[in-house]
Amino acid sequence: MATLKSLQEALLEKAKATASSRKQRLSDAQYSAGFDILVQGSGWMTYQDFIIPQLSQLLGPLFTSRIHISVLEIGPGPKSILGYLSSHLKRKIRKYTAFEPNGLFATRLEEWLCPTSETKPLLPCLEDPPNIHRSPFVLQGNIRSRTSTGTRDDEEKYDIILFCHSMYAMKPKHKFIERALEMLVSRPQGGMVAVFHRDSLHLDGLVCHRTASFPTGVVSVANDDEVLDCFAPFVAGFTMQNMDHVDQAIRGEWRKICRALGRREQAHPGHLLFSSPNVMAVFTQHATTLPELTAHVPLVEGDRAVKNREARLHRPASTIGPTEVRHVQQCVRWALKHGAGLTVVGGGHSGHCLWPNVVSIDMGAFNQIHILTAEEDARKSGSDPGSLVVAESGCKTGDIVTKTMAAGLTVPLGARPSVGAGLWLQGGIGHLARLHGLACDAIVGAVVVSVDSGQVLCLGRVPSQCQPLDAVRPENETDLLWALKGAGTNFGIVISITFKAYAAPTYSIRNWVVPLSDSPEARLRLDSFDKFVARKLPRNFSADAYLYWENDQLHLGITMLESSTSKSTSTTSTSTSTPQPTSTPVGTILGPEADIKTVDGVGLFETEMYMSGMHGGHGGGKTSSFKRCLFLKNIGAANITEVLVAAVQARPSPLCYFHLLQGGGAVSDVAADASAFGCRDWDFACVITGVWPRDHDGTEAARAVVRWVYKVAGELLPFSSGAYGADLGPDPRDAALAAKAFGPNQPRLARLKHSLDPYNVLAYACPLLKAPMEQKLIILITGESCAGKDYCADVWVSVFTRCAHKSLTARAVSISEATKREYAAATGADVNRLLGDRAYKEQHRRALTAFFQSQVRQQPRLPEEHFLDVVYGAADVDVLLITGMRDQAPVATLSHLVPNSRLLEVRVKASEETRQVRRGHHGGDDISNNKEGNDSGSNSTALDYAPSLIFENDTTGNEAAKQFAEHYLLPFVHEDLQRLAQIVRRVPDFPRPGIDFRHVLGISQQPGGLSLCISLLQTNFIGDWANVDAVACCEAGGFVYASALALRVDVPLVLIREAGKLPPPTVSVLKPSSHISSLASNTSKEKRIEMERDVVSSGASVVVVDDVLSTGKTLCAVLQLLDKAGIGAEDTSIMVVAEFPAQRGREMLRQHGFGKINIQSLLIFDGA
Repeated sequence: MATLKSLQEALLEKAKATASSRKQRLSDAQYSAGFDILVQGSGWMTYQDFIIPQLSQLLGPLFTSRIHISVLEIGPGPKSILGYLSSHLKRKIRKYTAFEPNGLFATRLEEWLCPTSETKPLLPCLEDPPNIHRSPFVLQGNIRSRTSTGTRDDEEKYDIILFCHSMYAMKPKHKFIERALEMLVSRPQGGMVAVFHRDSLHLDGLVCHRTASFPTGVVSVANDDEVLDCFAPFVAGFTMQNMDHVDQAIRGEWRKICRALGRREQAHPGHLLFSSPNVMAVFTQHATTLPELTAHVPLVEGDRAVKNREARLHRPASTIGPTEVRHVQQCVRWALKHGAGLTVVGGGHSGHCLWPNVVSIDMGAFNQIHILTAEEDARKSGSDPGSLVVAESGCKTGDIVTKTMAAGLTVPLGARPSVGAGLWLQGGIGHLARLHGLACDAIVGAVVVSVDSGQVLCLGRVPSQCQPLDAVRPENETDLLWALKGAGTNFGIVISITFKAYAAPTYSIRNWVVPLSDSPEARLRLDSFDKFVARKLPRNFSADAYLYWENDQLHLGITMLESSTSKSTSTTSTSTSTPQPTSTPVGTILGPEADIKTVDGVGLFETEMYMSGMHGGHGGGKTSSFKRCLFLKNIGAANITEVLVAAVQARPSPLCYFHLLQGGGAVSDVAADASAFGCRDWDFACVITGVWPRDHDGTEAARAVVRWVYKVAGELLPFSSGAYGADLGPDPRDAALAAKAFGPNQPRLARLKHSLDPYNVLAYACPLLKAPMEQKLIILITGESCAGKDYCADVWVSVFTRCAHKSLTARAVSISEATKREYAAATGADVNRLLGDRAYKEQHRRALTAFFQSQVRQQPRLPEEHFLDVVYGAADVDVLLITGMRDQAPVATLSHLVPNSRLLEVRVKASEETRQVRRGHHGGDDISNNKEGNDSGSNSTALDYAPSLIFENDTTGNEAAKQFAEHYLLPFVHEDLQRLAQIVRRVPDFPRPGIDFRHVLGISQQPGGLSLCISLLQTNFIGDWANVDAVACCEAGGFVYASALALRVDVPLVLIREAGKLPPPTVSVLKPSSHISSLASNTSKEKRIEMERDVVSSGASVVVVDDVLSTGKTLCAVLQLLDKAGIGAEDTSIMVVAEFPAQRGREMLRQHGFGKINIQSLLIFDGA
């Protein structure tokens, strides 16, 4: 699929070759017609899937931190992209200015922004009408303020300046960015210039604050003469002047070019598709500070010859060549000071070691290797004797193997000599992995520059002579060393790594090449190779397979390698002596070997089959490649071989192939959570290798290969047991692979990334899934059998994931699935039918329930363990919906287990008649929520507690469920709640050491805080304020929020105070000390609280409002007081600003008889 850029180049070339007439600028009407074509259909998806979400994420924190926002938009077109932001963000915009030189666009923009009597304003809080300049944005112009004296210092300043696909005619582009930077407000800092652009954006010397890419953008154009006659001039940027016959001839040629380069797909009949990759680049006032760094650190002279084809296409802001550790520290401190990111170049094999407009650190000068023999180590360390190898981060695999081999040692590294530190920091799969483990498993120590502080950190075992003088051991040393062993490019800039060394072996190598006639034979051969050869090999053997196409036929290549430290084995790298025969029936399965040789560690590099055995050899430097790697078991399984064979047959380049590297052995001996490299259960690492001639770099041929690699990776991913993180980077196509790159360690790594790289300095390393939302939402869906719980869960998942203005991930999981699988294993029942066949499940329901109850008697905490297994298994999602719950009052009993998350229960109800109709038609509900189960009631009045929400599910279709989610569930992920949470200050070690205090009352002291909080209390109340008779509150925290809320909803306020502070007659009860008060004092004192006796009539509806719900002691006393005054639990509800689930306040209230009271909280916090 050709890009719009390559289409433009082809159109210009054709015009140059065939026309003598002068070019003519497009008229406003012509430009408008072409633009409308561009943003229709697939073109608009780029805005919907990339530009709008990225802009929303970018502007959210800025808009939250300021009361008023001013915006300058350059070239907005007929509609401002700001009009598609959420209403909360749009309300913050108080001043809007635009430069739009197209008169038609300017008119349409004014009409769109300026409301009529029948429409609401898109930017409702503008203080003045939009100021739209019908002229281009120029370098020398300025926008004067009303009090301007005519100097540039007096011109209007803005919080955000936006170029959305409007820089194409601006040259030089970096000058226009610099001009925009001058127009940002100086106080407060934090203003931004945001640029959205097609293809790459090269801005000499300017440093990005943040970047994002969207490589999969597509533009679809109707394959129609009239449409193409509008579209082609728009892409070219001109028409021909004053010569109709010339213009017509050019148009005809341009149509041919569009049709030749455009891609046709069945999904888009009658349309031509063109690739339109997009990038976002964000700049702050720090964008011009690069000279501050380059004045103190050395630069790399000339272009760095990196290996990776993708990286070679990137133009960094600058490449620093540090020669001392202090230079690396200076880079980090500069990045921290100016909010910049950094990339690191080791061996140069990473596609993201260079990144556009980002500073790169080339570690090539750090190339020393130090060997400490076992005797030296024992003498100097006094413990754990064993040879060590210290390799600095500029070393290559070949360097290390060569030097260690001379000392009779080796380190289990990879098979390519030019690969650098990224290999061992992110795994490192080599021919010794089955014997000694991965390269990262051999790491025992490191010296690292922290990207949090710029300090030099010493981790684990580092020989004293290799420790920098100012190195310190951090408190989190264990966590950081754990993270470096498998995800090390994310957590600091590594200076050196200490490896455990092993005796250097020699290698006996056998090669087979087996032609394959068809897919069935491929499956048979792979299956036989896997089962009868690979699985039976001892650990000092490894067997790799290659699947490729050559000479019009599919081939299977096999390389078997035996490592040996026996002195009798030859060490001559060119020897062809015959190794001892193996104990496997290789000859029977694969036939005679094609060649046999014995080599040492250095000679091994030249024996790889890809170097000389395939396609005439890939090792001559005449090809480029793109790879992604997945971990597989059972490579002979039909579903896997079908993908592999079909992919080879559909390869876009004849040089593409699969490389299957054997795992197992010592790789799987290491527990998944023993290091960051959590993918341990696999037999082969499948490297999907796309290859093309090097002179095709940057062409459609190369792009087609990249698309092929990602397509195959996506097809194999469901059958894989993980993905290899070493290749992965910020390309959004890597996100799905990155989600499976670290196995069960993903949540821990995300937390460590937040703490060890809090400013995201290393933003372009293998992506770690973001840490959960500040208020992660877990929805427990309960109800009777056939009420439609699973159906509702699926509908609600779709509502969350399709939320227009928030990028949310959501998943529905059945908590009973684990029990069903265990039951099936114990009884021989069909697990698939238990999971999906309602009638079959009904036959087993009583037995399932009995089985589970028996399990619980033996393991009383089993329900909690199942709950935590489900939650941790979905740590990557923002919203988790859990069906199949059997627990009574699950929010009260389980919320303390997930104190950082909001836990809700939605009770799904349906009439008996409706449930009978549904029985037998829907599958997958829980195993015990029926008449025999715990949830035996048909409505909430039969329960001894109040669910958070109740959904009546008696109607057909999904509309009611969608409306319920939009009205009641989406508000829990609204950005206003996150804004409120950000206002609450965390105070460590208060009121005593070890306590993290949340200053909830401090909300009222922040500008706009009290108003926001009261607004949320009012709108989030699930009842009807019209039916509320009074708001009650207890001093002192409740007074702040309850009084303002009572005023807002216009109901009386019931004051509850310490005894003796209200006039008689009063009603009083004892109240224990609050949680924080008891922490502040060593003595626990009870006090009496009271309310006036007749301030509210018996049976009135009362909402109790308080600042926090922690242990529940205060609210329990308040409810007892209300009960004593004639206000029963059935007439009471509770709203609090913040809840601390770890203190189990809900459960305390339930145990005291108040479980049926509905409790709502705006915020959820761990701690006190």
